[in-house]
Amino acid sequence: MNAPASVKAIEGMSQQQYEQIVVRFDPDQAIAWTYMNPSGVPCFNLGLLNELRAHDAAIEASGGCLLYQGELHRIRYYVGASKSENVFNLGGDLALFVQLVKSQDRDSLMHYAKLCVDNMYPRICNYNSSMTTISLVQGEALGGGFEIALSSNVIIAERRARLGFPEILFNLFPGMGAYSLLGRRIGMKRAEDMIMSGRVYTAAELHEMGVIDVLAEDGTGEMAVREFVDHHDRHRNGMRAMFGCRQHFHPIGYREIRVLIVHLGGIVIGL
Repeated sequence: MNAPASVKAIEGMSQQQYEQIVVRFDPDQAIAWTYMNPSGVPCFNLGLLNELRAHDAAIEASGGCLLYQGELHRIRYYVGASKSENVFNLGGDLALFVQLVKSQDRDSLMHYAKLCVDNMYPRICNYNSSMTTISLVQGEALGGGFEIALSSNVIIAERRARLGFPEILFNLFPGMGAYSLLGRRIGMKRAEDMIMSGRVYTAAELHEMGVIDVLAEDGTGEMAVREFVDHHDRHRNGMRAMFGCRQHFHPIGYREIRVLIVHLGGIVIGL
């Protein structure tokens, strides 16, 4: 295939050394895997957010391509997962929030919030490419962890996974797209009920509600991803058209999420 103009971005990505994410590529099925592997608490710390943004920005700039063993490949499926045992992601960096609130450092808090949006929004848009995005949830996904899972086209979760928005229990609100992303899947009223309950749901419950697309047995998540790809690759164009219609029917704009953060003063954030 012809190399896109931004091949330098791809070369830079292939040479990048990461500390808090693990990446690999399966050429047979054209699946790119990115595993979050945060140091310390499995949340969205600044280091993790910066590494994810650098990696994904290169994919976006390349038109959805990467170099593998010296050859250029187009990514057809991009999977977001986690290396943390029994945890997908616990959301915002609470220790950082407390520090910034105590010091009244609103600028740094807003910088963190914007970095969260800049990580999630390109995934909502499929990185402006033809790839299908998949979230593989094999443990707890709370707050921003649940939101980033919802930003993918497809959610595959193992039975042990638990997902929810507990923010309301602390008089907060998951303001990084939870309302829009969840509402697009199950409707506004049900999304409001879930968010206001503060409940953490099992993967089986969310699968029955239509939030999770594929329910896998514990320990079989990666196999479930490959089986999903095998099963759906034959009508991938139709599937991509459906996801495009989803975004057209219920569009989610960058400004929509960004304005909400500013309106909430940069304190009530979901990531």
